[in-house]
Amino acid sequence: MESKETNKRSRLLEAANKLVHAQGFNQTTLADIAQEAEVPLGNVYYYFKTKEDIGSALIEHRANFYRGVIDSWNKLPDPKQRILALIQMVFDEREVLAQSGCPIGSLCQELHKDGGPLAEKSATLLAAILSWAEQQFRQLGKGKESPDLALHLVAVLQGASLLTHTFNQPDLVARETSRLREWVNSL
Repeated sequence: MESKETNKRSRLLEAANKLVHAQGFNQTTLADIAQEAEVPLGNVYYYFKTKEDIGSALIEHRANFYRGVIDSWNKLPDPKQRILALIQMVFDEREVLAQSGCPIGSLCQELHKDGGPLAEKSATLLAAILSWAEQQFRQLGKGKESPDLALHLVAVLQGASLLTHTFNQPDLVARETSRLREWVNSL
């Protein structure tokens, strides 16, 4: 059973995750997070001394989530199926992407404008996806091409996510993921 403290911390992280994705890190205040989590503002400082502390915990929270997703994809028997699972996830999230953008890409982009430790830490999120994709292409026998193929895959998914959000048009992700499926199936 979760303790009250762990439960409050989890609620704060979930609230931060939701709010930062919807409105951005810089626009989200600790008061917003406390209100969303139904935790008194004064209690937030017990768990997170600064906004940067909650930002760091949020990045780790997202990293853990995506590690779990990647672990589930790694259970698929074929690297091509694994890559297609990534593409399918982006397709399935097209409505959310239209509303708020990619939870990883948007956060990385925003934090990198300010620079610093949070920006560096957030880069590990995209680096992990690139590394995983490169491994899949290597397992498909693509050798030295693998880093470039992984970069192309992630760049197209991120670009489609950005345009989908910018124009609030989920069909943009649908169109690009369709092209990516054809491309991956042709490898």
